[in-house]
Amino acid sequence: MYRIAVFSVLICGLGWAQPASDSLPATSNVRGAQYPRVYPDLRVAFQIKAPGAQKVQLQPGGDDNGLGKGPFEMARGDDGTWSVTTPPAVPGFHYYWFVVDGVAVSDPASETYFGYGKQCSAVEVPEKGADYYLPKGVPHGDVRAHWYYSKTTAAWRRAYVYAPPDYDRNARTRYPVLYLQHGAGEDERGWTTQGRANFILDNLIAAGKAKPMIVVMEQGYAVKPGAAPSQPGAGRGPQQPSAFEEVVINDLIPMIDAAYRTLPDREHRAMAGLSMGGGQALQIALTHLDKFAYIGSFSSPLRGGADLKTIYGGAFSDPAAFSKKVRLLWFGAGTGEERMYKPALAMHQDLETGGIKNVFFESPGTSHEWQTWRRDLNDFAPRLFQ
Repeated sequence: MYRIAVFSVLICGLGWAQPASDSLPATSNVRGAQYPRVYPDLRVAFQIKAPGAQKVQLQPGGDDNGLGKGPFEMARGDDGTWSVTTPPAVPGFHYYWFVVDGVAVSDPASETYFGYGKQCSAVEVPEKGADYYLPKGVPHGDVRAHWYYSKTTAAWRRAYVYAPPDYDRNARTRYPVLYLQHGAGEDERGWTTQGRANFILDNLIAAGKAKPMIVVMEQGYAVKPGAAPSQPGAGRGPQQPSAFEEVVINDLIPMIDAAYRTLPDREHRAMAGLSMGGGQALQIALTHLDKFAYIGSFSSPLRGGADLKTIYGGAFSDPAAFSKKVRLLWFGAGTGEERMYKPALAMHQDLETGGIKNVFFESPGTSHEWQTWRRDLNDFAPRLFQ
């Protein structure tokens, strides 16, 4: 039975059934696929054809996603097409997969994205009136896959590098650099493929709201030769492997400064990230203030009430010295992600009380999801290198 079900999913699951006239195919669908479909009230309809299956469910990624708490039971039609329509979703980008007779399968009608440590389906639910992360008729930068050899890991690594518009045309211009990290279970593709960071930067730069900058996105996992391999799981804990820190400081920054026309000093270097990547950004940048002057934490695991004199190698022990050195310390979280929002707010307040100036940004209504982090970047990037 399992073989029959999966065969039917692969061959017949592209969602060509007659759609509801008041809904539209998601922009995250493969070309020509009619499902998933998004309604004006942001309900989302899913379909998959699996005539040999006995039970099919829609499983959203995680408990704090924007589709709702799953799994959602799907109903079987006479032709073997299984369907379900979710309640109105939170705008944004949401991972999901189907569970066919107990086996997790991707939706053949969706493009695939690396999340939760595997290739996942996802649905893009548009936010009304928000176009800051969409491609527009403005000059566009390039996203380049840059392979380099890491002495720390004794292995080849891949970074994605956003070069701003006119980078190749203005051959004498040098640029500041933002190192931007993904979350656990994702990789260096996340910020452009899921987060649309390149379009966000294109639009901000075209509007004169952000300085043209290079953005470097690396995979946040690293192991030294002979060490046990790290697993890119779906957890969102504060993982700060020392090997990755060494990769950033000893391999990645020198490589970027040599390969691209950067302004290679701390005043023109920033680091930020989401969730796990935000924890990495805090750990790396705060303990290497000779390298970074701008720091951002998006939905990162934090502890309010921590001893400010000792955390991060004592970076906050001298508020006056810190404030002179660090141009921006930025925290953000969605109001729908309580376990990230409350600690971030508490950290902001504790630092303010301790004499450390910082920025706190909240994303109304969003949870631990890409719409939160798109909004974060849209607020964070204009504050850099001013």
